[in-house]
Amino acid sequence: MLTDPKSEPASTKAPDAGEAIGQDALARHFAPTREWIFDLDNTLYPSTCNLFAEVDRRMGAFIARLLDVDLAKARRIQKDYYYRYGTTLAGLMQEHGLAPETFLDYVHDIDLSPVEAAPALARVIARLPGRKLIFTNGSRRHGERVAAKLGILDLFDDIFDIAASGYVPKPQPQAYAALLEAHGVAPDRAAMFEDLPHNLEAPHALGMRTVLVHSHFQDHPAQRTIGEGQALPAHIHHVTDDLARFLDQVAPASSEPDPAA
Repeated sequence: MLTDPKSEPASTKAPDAGEAIGQDALARHFAPTREWIFDLDNTLYPSTCNLFAEVDRRMGAFIARLLDVDLAKARRIQKDYYYRYGTTLAGLMQEHGLAPETFLDYVHDIDLSPVEAAPALARVIARLPGRKLIFTNGSRRHGERVAAKLGILDLFDDIFDIAASGYVPKPQPQAYAALLEAHGVAPDRAAMFEDLPHNLEAPHALGMRTVLVHSHFQDHPAQRTIGEGQALPAHIHHVTDDLARFLDQVAPASSEPDPAA
């Protein structure tokens, strides 16, 4: 039986939940999973590379130019829209009728040199049974570039981006419904991996297994509510600060020889 997440203290270190409940119980919990759904930024790559901070800065610069305000005011507008609408883009579209493509092209025009190839992550994703999907509030092009840099792009069946959801972002339930409909995902056979705790509420309500990937980029109030000594919310089943290691604990052992061996 899995440990009730409410009874396990969370910490800013985000200890691996597999250790807390035991690897056998963890593997049993994920045994039915055939749909593996991953957020992109600060989830598939480690937040310590600080890549999303560059996207964040470019959002502020875009708003400053668009609304003819200084960077300090642009930053306040950016975060207000992010908190109220789910993404800065959703706020700009709602409040200013912004064409989304212009914004996405600008904010994702970034240097990917901080992202390193992740062969250990690639090997364990390849072992996961069933389909693998990237579900991002960013653009498909951004997802393709980042996943290619990590060396995992060819392991995914699709990238479900913000355009595919009709520009309705996570955490809105409609975004998850669009993903499920587009790909015929059965929630009881699915697992969702995210760095933002509130983005796991809808997947949990649908019946998915949920995993919070700890991020050092603490940019949302929901992240700051999960601190050292505090119990995990009920909608988060597991938490990890090492995605590859966590997946290694839940993926079946490979029957194929390791090409890197």
